[in-house]
Amino acid sequence: MRIGSSGQPERVAVIGVGILGASVGWNLTRHGVKVVFLDAGQPGEGVTNWSFSWVNASNKTVSRSYFDLNVASMEAYHELARTIGPDSWWYPRGHLRWADDPAAETKLLETAALLADWDYRVELLTGAEVRRRLEPALTLPNEVPVAFYLDEAWVHGRHLVGRLVDLAVAAGAEHRFGTAVRDIGTRADGGVRTVALSDGSRLDVDIVVNAAGPGASHIAGLVARHLPMRWEPGVVTRIGCDRVPVHRPMHAPHIEIRPDGDASVVLHSREIDALIDTGKDPAELARLLQESARRVVPELGNSRTTRTRVSNRPIPADGFPSVGAVPSVPGYYEAVAHSGITLGPVIGTLLAAEILSGKRDQTLADFRPERFSP
Repeated sequence: MRIGSSGQPERVAVIGVGILGASVGWNLTRHGVKVVFLDAGQPGEGVTNWSFSWVNASNKTVSRSYFDLNVASMEAYHELARTIGPDSWWYPRGHLRWADDPAAETKLLETAALLADWDYRVELLTGAEVRRRLEPALTLPNEVPVAFYLDEAWVHGRHLVGRLVDLAVAAGAEHRFGTAVRDIGTRADGGVRTVALSDGSRLDVDIVVNAAGPGASHIAGLVARHLPMRWEPGVVTRIGCDRVPVHRPMHAPHIEIRPDGDASVVLHSREIDALIDTGKDPAELARLLQESARRVVPELGNSRTTRTRVSNRPIPADGFPSVGAVPSVPGYYEAVAHSGITLGPVIGTLLAAEILSGKRDQTLADFRPERFSP
């Protein structure tokens, strides 16, 4: 690896400019590293723009280390907003969840109690209190218990990525958007040396950060690295509204709803995702999403679908992030996670620090890439 006079790598290629790639690249440029952003599309317009974009740890209780990582990133979001300004990307208004059958309601209450034990802020409200205090447009039973997670948020991912990339470019970063990575050249010792692009050009680099989302396994293969990924597609639809009737993300029975700015709402449902592989047309999936949403927010029944996208989620095979160096390939790092929206700030900070210092932060101990054997 070439090291500049400052003791830093001379050039870092960040492959994939969603929330993770943009966060890593921005953090590196803040420390004077020369970064080149590479993406076959445009920044923030892949899965970052087509996720539910919900910043949370309440859905991350499968392990304590994973929960703690997500909590750390929630805290990092507040620092990020103070540093770059909240602009049009940061909406810390909490999150609501309720159920409509006894088993799901029991699980919701058990999870809320566990999170309270872990010092995670949650209030249990009734449906009537939610309508009176928070979301008057909802239809839900008066006595149904609703978990209100006060510190959760939603993020406009494309706006945040654009902001981070603009700041990085102003600090000297380069970019090649609309250009795919075709090959990664290595030295005799197996370390990263070059990146070949679809336009025929070749870049000399010292480090590659694989933040390619659903394409991360392919990029890993270019350095003979095995990164197993799940096939788990999801459908998200945006509907236009003259007046957005909700103020925060929510998990209602059978449907997830959140605002998406001044004139749009985003809809998602795991139940509708299950229909993707049956061959249903995306327009039909969008219709089903809107029908479910209308039962919770009647005003959405008259809204119009503007865009719908089916995309594969970037989930490593065991469901957890893959972040950090791969010792067998000097100069190659991974930043691959399904919870990219939540984890963007903390992964950006920790991975940039690892690249700069060579030191591994214990926070990422359970999420190292080498857990996947060749």
